[in-house]
Amino acid sequence: MPDRPRYIAVEGPIGVGKTSLARIIAERLGTRLVLERVEDNPFLREFCKDRRRYAFQLQLFFLLMRYQQHDSLGQEDLFQRGGVASDFTFARDRILATVNLTPAELALHEKIYAILCPRVPRPDLVVYLQARTDVLLARLKKRAHDAREDGEEAFVPPADYVEEVARAYRYYFFHYDDGPLLVVNTSEIDFVGSPKDRDELLAVIRRTKAGTQHYIPLAAH
Repeated sequence: MPDRPRYIAVEGPIGVGKTSLARIIAERLGTRLVLERVEDNPFLREFCKDRRRYAFQLQLFFLLMRYQQHDSLGQEDLFQRGGVASDFTFARDRILATVNLTPAELALHEKIYAILCPRVPRPDLVVYLQARTDVLLARLKKRAHDAREDGEEAFVPPADYVEEVARAYRYYFFHYDDGPLLVVNTSEIDFVGSPKDRDELLAVIRRTKAGTQHYIPLAAH
């Protein structure tokens, strides 16, 4: 077994810092970085305006797009180029589908998901980031503000939707048994702005190789 996981996937609800941590892992551990291409989904803008009408189109497009991205992860990437760090798992489709779709739509989504899932490589480690809803909303608002400052369009989901997504993630990972899982409570830390928080989290990631581990750091400042 390698001294660290070769394929690390970062997961968690919107606003929790998945992409930031995936970038840090790739830079510090020398892995290839694979990011979800959210902006490629042509239904995203309409979904933000009318969730009910565009949810199925949004989810189906994401399902196929994430499958294609995972399908491109060959053995050469995972074992010969230092490994892979990504800011999503294939399971994200299943988690968000339970929030966004009607029962009939969800049943159809599950059939397609079940066909594709066995062909997708599983991460050697999933880092599941958690945070309180108020923390998630604060981060989303800051991200939207920064985007607007750069002249980009930004959208902050309603608080009840953010909480619903976070709840769906908690349920899924409470029952997760597909491999090593590191659950990280990020409410009181800043692994982007604080070198100390970042180094401590990376040290925990490096030594997590089996089972389900929990990392609940206290505020350092």
